[in-house]
Amino acid sequence: MRFNKILQLVLVLQLETLVVLSQNIINGSVPVGESLTTSESSSWRSPSGDFALGFRKITPNDGFTLSIWFDKISNKTIVWHAQAVNTTTGLVPNGSKVTLTKDEGLVITDPGGQELWRSLSGGSVSRGRMTDEGNFVLFRDADEVMWSSFENPTDTLLPNQNIEVGQNLSSRRTETSFKKGRFSLRLGDDGNLQLLTLNAETVSESDIYSTYYESDTNDPNSPGVRLIYNQSGYMYVLQRNNSQFVVKKKDEETSKDVYRRAVLHFDGVFAEYYHPKGGQENSGWVFDWAVPDNICGNSDSLGNTACGYNNICSLSNNQRPRCECPKRFVLKDPSNEYGDCVPDFEMETCGSKDNQTVNSDVNLYEFITLKKTNWPFGDYESYANYDEERCKASCLNDCFCAAVVFGNNRDLRCWKKKFPLSHGERNPLGDSDTFIKVLNRTIADGRLITEKSSKNRGWLIITCSVLLGTSAFLNFIFLAMYKKKKKKTSKKNQSRDISVATATANELNLRVFTYGELVEATRDFKEELGRGAFGIVYKGILKVSRGSEVTVAVKKLDRLAPDNEKEFNNEVKVIAQIHHKNLVRLIGFCNDGQSRMIVYEFLPHGTLASFLFRRPRPRWEDRRRIAVDIARGILYLHEECSEQIIHCDIKPQNILLDENYCPRISDFGLAKLLMLNQTHTLTNIRGTKGYVAIEWFKNGPITSKVDVYSYGVMLLEIVCCKKAVDLEDGVILIDWAYDCFRHGKLKDLIEDDSEAMDDMEMVERYVRTAIWCIQEESGMRPNMRTVTQMLEGVTQVHDPPNPSPFCSIFTCTDESMSSGHVSLV
Repeated sequence: MRFNKILQLVLVLQLETLVVLSQNIINGSVPVGESLTTSESSSWRSPSGDFALGFRKITPNDGFTLSIWFDKISNKTIVWHAQAVNTTTGLVPNGSKVTLTKDEGLVITDPGGQELWRSLSGGSVSRGRMTDEGNFVLFRDADEVMWSSFENPTDTLLPNQNIEVGQNLSSRRTETSFKKGRFSLRLGDDGNLQLLTLNAETVSESDIYSTYYESDTNDPNSPGVRLIYNQSGYMYVLQRNNSQFVVKKKDEETSKDVYRRAVLHFDGVFAEYYHPKGGQENSGWVFDWAVPDNICGNSDSLGNTACGYNNICSLSNNQRPRCECPKRFVLKDPSNEYGDCVPDFEMETCGSKDNQTVNSDVNLYEFITLKKTNWPFGDYESYANYDEERCKASCLNDCFCAAVVFGNNRDLRCWKKKFPLSHGERNPLGDSDTFIKVLNRTIADGRLITEKSSKNRGWLIITCSVLLGTSAFLNFIFLAMYKKKKKKTSKKNQSRDISVATATANELNLRVFTYGELVEATRDFKEELGRGAFGIVYKGILKVSRGSEVTVAVKKLDRLAPDNEKEFNNEVKVIAQIHHKNLVRLIGFCNDGQSRMIVYEFLPHGTLASFLFRRPRPRWEDRRRIAVDIARGILYLHEECSEQIIHCDIKPQNILLDENYCPRISDFGLAKLLMLNQTHTLTNIRGTKGYVAIEWFKNGPITSKVDVYSYGVMLLEIVCCKKAVDLEDGVILIDWAYDCFRHGKLKDLIEDDSEAMDDMEMVERYVRTAIWCIQEESGMRPNMRTVTQMLEGVTQVHDPPNPSPFCSIFTCTDESMSSGHVSLV
């Protein structure tokens, strides 16, 4: 009995200790010895629960970062991260651990126990504390601060977090790379606040390339001593004489009951946002202010600002830059649209041979025209009072010249440029055009040279025949050779479309396949990967250099209109020039006789359909990321590539997943080739049942809004993991989803999805966005740029109306609408 009482007492004491420890952590105080791992969902929260410290998974890199984030908002925005992590990506692998130690503060170790990062190099830490301001602090004894996240900022400022002289914010390398990037916000030793670009390789404060914003608070008599940012959104440089240089004015109209943050984005824009507290409806980060006003126009002679070499910058929403490679150029790194662009042709060099012409009629090089585009740096010669043709001619006859900029102003000035081109800017109000010198398309496939040589050889044969007329036998031989050559030339003219295809391929660095090559690669089309609106996709193995192999997907097109080789080649050409991380990459094509096939990169994780419609459901966080990435890909097709492309068949079966489960849109650009009477489900309608917008049925004008509709349906599928049309249960998803939204029963859509249940604010945001997309009236649907902003929380999402108020396509009853069951007419 006595032993039992002692045991009970011990258990009670242990329980009390655990309760006290739990209370300490919940109240923001963290004792030495506490730890967190990447495999846990736990974190160290501030007393109010506004902020938390722990590990966050970063997709698609499949790594984790030790971070502080807003814990009460749906997207858990990160405001600090362990920046100098000793890994190539700045992320730590799964199974890593952070421990609060006495001597080194926070220490991150990998699964093998190897140290990756530490906050201190020595000390005597007594405890840590996560404050309600978003600051994680390490204390020595009572209140002596040894280290804090506020004093070691990364890319974000929070209210009441100041920047002292010598401190700086550093951007990320990319949106998902947490390594230090090439932009810095620094309060210098002279008191001047500056935005700087750094050498991209060293990202060192000693390798400064340019200053693209400054406060001019470097007066020796009253220099700046501190950058202050307060809860009202007021940001200013405090000077020694207590005067204030205003960086950003107070936000008098905005409620104080908001979260705020100012972030130095990876593209160099320093911007402030606010977010309503309390989980109000339609909440999301709202853009408030940014510097510089136009980062595309803020540049210096060294390096680049927002976009890489040979890349063109244009201003997008919220003063953020958008980058695009010129025609005939492709991204050096396809996953980084802000990076360098490289030409798909061999650049001219000043060699000993004649590089200018192959005959008196055709130049070896021609120009591509970039309207309203300027490259303000890198001139090596300049001419006044030149017209456009004279400007281009001066470049064409100069082997050093890569491009010319022609100013359509009073001076009619012409500037010569060398590669690489830097600080490209497209401005709708600009008065300059750029002409980039590229390898002539006619020359690219060698056709003109071949024809010229062939013609010369033919005349040589006739001449030799005449000269050797004394020999009937030799005459017969030479004439036979000439007739054979002439026959081959005739055959070549009859195959002119194949030559055009080859030229297209050479021009765009594509491979032209024969039918036999693809028969061999696919083992006579043995392994089928899927079927779509244009034909069947097969798995293939191509042999490349040194005996290695690469896996590809071969789409055998069987629903194209006959005799349209030219249109097929043109569409392939358009597709080949499009490069985006969320679009499938084209490798080559076959236009051999009646066989037309397109060869794409092989994506190992199949279609989004096979990913979504399974049990258990995919992780909610992965589905959210996929939804946003697809929206960005469609936005690129609609607004950001050289020619607008309307997909016409957006659905999960046309979204493929790469090795990192990053979504890639396929079949874009092929809709124009589909025969009018060859559709997937309905005559004269391009699309798939359940994803087709109402305007197809009304024979109305088809715009990019048909893709918005299809995306809205697919977004509901991503949220619910249910098919748009369930024939077994007779359920139409869009009607059921709106009914659940209307009656406040969104949890019915996600059923037992616990991850989504914990993020109902974001679930509601996505459902609202989807319902706006599927409005029957196309004019009420947002464009894809607005859709993307809705998903990202930049734009508020108001309550949508009934998407089908007139039930134009369905026979509806109150009972059917409440259950999601309808009858198709």
